[in-house]
Amino acid sequence: MCANRYSFVSFYPMERNHREAARRIFLTGFMGSGKSTIGPILANTLGYEYFDVDKLIEQQAGKRVLEIFGEEGEQLFRKRERDALAIVCSRDRCVVSLGGGTIANEENLRLIREHGVLVYIALSAEEILLRVQHRTDRPLLKNADGKNLPPREMDRRVRELLSLRAPFYERADVVVPADRQRVGITVDEIVKRLRPFVHA
Repeated sequence: MCANRYSFVSFYPMERNHREAARRIFLTGFMGSGKSTIGPILANTLGYEYFDVDKLIEQQAGKRVLEIFGEEGEQLFRKRERDALAIVCSRDRCVVSLGGGTIANEENLRLIREHGVLVYIALSAEEILLRVQHRTDRPLLKNADGKNLPPREMDRRVRELLSLRAPFYERADVVVPADRQRVGITVDEIVKRLRPFVHA
């Protein structure tokens, strides 16, 4: 999947109330897409509160996401993720950065789309690999020994995960390509695409 094929379009169902939907803006995208960097800037621009689902999970668990994955496994992490998502869905006028795999679940995706506008920050696999290859805080890109996957295996893993998640990402209400794009430009594009919702 190549992010460059996306245009700045909204797929949000027209029968939904835009003003109601815009009370919560959810940011999704693969790991390395910049959700946690873009989220606070976007929230400040809109005058909204900001939440990071992974940070909320860490606060509730008292340990880092990497430790949760290692000690509890992905299945229990996803349960904690659903609980955190339910909390942010009850808040008003907020921007929420989701984990890269949060919406790869029909129940989560339904909850998100019922409670707000979903924005997908789209990257190509090549761009993702450039951004994450030296990161050490990505549990899904580690081997059984807790070490980063070798380059060839990491490439395969990223493309595999991206392929699995693409059908969920592509159901976002707003898609913004971000390959080789500065954070400020990406934020500006998101704000532009959110105007029909925020000012409905």
